[in-house]
Amino acid sequence: MAKLWQKNYTLNSLIEEFTVGRDYILDQRLVPADCAASMAHGEMLRSIGLLNDAEYEELKEGLLEIITRHKKNEFSITPADEDCHTAIENYLTEKCGDAGKKIHVGRSRNDQVLAALRLYTRGYLQVLGNELILLIETLVRFSREHEFVPMPGRTHMQLAMPSSLGLWAGAYAEELADLFEIFFPLYELNNQCPLGSAASYGVPLPLDRERTAESLGFDKIQNNVLYVNNSRGKIEGMVLDFLDQIGLTLSKLAQDCILFSLPEFGYFSLPGELCSGSSIMPQKKNPDALELARARSASLSACSLQVKSVLRSLPSGYNRDFQETKEPFFRGMDICLGMVRVFIITIEKMQVHEDRLVSGFLPEIFATDQALDLVKKGVPFRDAYRKVGMAVDQVQPQDPVEVLKKRTSTGSPGNLRLNGIADRTAGFQDILNAKRDAAEKAVTGLTGIQIDFCSR
Repeated sequence: MAKLWQKNYTLNSLIEEFTVGRDYILDQRLVPADCAASMAHGEMLRSIGLLNDAEYEELKEGLLEIITRHKKNEFSITPADEDCHTAIENYLTEKCGDAGKKIHVGRSRNDQVLAALRLYTRGYLQVLGNELILLIETLVRFSREHEFVPMPGRTHMQLAMPSSLGLWAGAYAEELADLFEIFFPLYELNNQCPLGSAASYGVPLPLDRERTAESLGFDKIQNNVLYVNNSRGKIEGMVLDFLDQIGLTLSKLAQDCILFSLPEFGYFSLPGELCSGSSIMPQKKNPDALELARARSASLSACSLQVKSVLRSLPSGYNRDFQETKEPFFRGMDICLGMVRVFIITIEKMQVHEDRLVSGFLPEIFATDQALDLVKKGVPFRDAYRKVGMAVDQVQPQDPVEVLKKRTSTGSPGNLRLNGIADRTAGFQDILNAKRDAAEKAVTGLTGIQIDFCSR
């Protein structure tokens, strides 16, 4: 079948292989999104008289047929197609004749690719947002269940001060909840419609860009047509930066879980279903998923850096370099979502050994508490510090639970204020549900079916 750019010559086979790369494989993800965007573009062309009703209905039927075939893994994209956009247009041309040849009017592959990526990313963020909320809720529930379970607090990995398992889990829950302050502006930044910008400079046709945006559930159009193409990879980079922050948090959580489940600590243990074994040592149960999560957080950072490095110093307008941002973008999204799901299961199933946690409370951990007891009697803190520090071996053990309950200032082990995190999370879920419902309503109104743009 013909390429969208076909001229009166044939591309050198080596150049074709080099330039196509893996796009024809990666683009399987974008088929439903490209079909929906093409439907919206076609409906707009009908509204301005560039398609008649019969042509539009024929094209719509063909696009719905592609979506159905895609769900059944029956829609192929070959290296000769280059990408899903060519494969879809060729299919429509074969099925609909001249109508298929009209679907591209007023549109470039540039804004076409961007529209499909924005719809796919919107679907992904909806999925990720739900999973991230579930992880926060899991951590909050874990924190409640172990609110006053003593856990040695450490600095420099040495015994420091009394802490609790509730504080430990609550810290991760609040850290992830804070990321939602970035999530929603990012969602809205992505949810701008690029269609109608063509190859960066618009076209001399009365395109109704606002109509197209509304029919796809975008919040608005991305206004400046040159900026539209300049933003290729830029918004993907911002999404990856956000995912990288999640990865940084989960990498630390992975390290904690690995460390504290070592036999020498024994605070936690992981059930066999979460561990793989050794090929030579029969006794081994290895926390491989956690180790890989720790490593993949580095891969996630690399994906973010790779996308931004491709963009660096490019001239304005479309450049083929942008193609190289697609694979690390998809890879980064896959890594992050996989990590979040691994930790939901891990926190749910991790076994806590309270006796080992309590046994970690050697007398020295109460040194600061003893110094503060002297402060309460009027001794200046620095004198109390020196007095206790000069005789650490004489520090007396205390009841860890009672010590925790005395820490009542906001956010301390005795006053975790978990309801605040839970309320924030419920609010996030309400906002996310409203955004998802609005987008789905628009797309369903356009297509007549519910389309999952990111079936992960």
